[in-house]
Amino acid sequence: MNWQLQEAKNRLSEVVKAAEKKGPQVITVRGKETAVVISMGTYKKMSGSSQSLSEFLSNSPLKGLELEQRNPRDTEYRDVGL
Repeated sequence: MNWQLQEAKNRLSEVVKAAEKKGPQVITVRGKETAVVISMGTYKKMSGSSQSLSEFLSNSPLKGLELEQRNPRDTEYRDVGL
């Protein structure tokens, strides 16, 4: 459903409940779609993981792997044998 900004401000609890039950709620300003209110469940699905990037990298199986830094001017390619 589309909500004009002033109406959405006046009926915020209804907008939030509609986002939970019916899906994303579009907010318009002067007839232009400007913002969307979504449920927390939808947000979590869209954002992927609830882990921060730091937590993700800390738990990575590659933690502690030491990598060799290459010279950016080095144009020689190596066969990595995949």
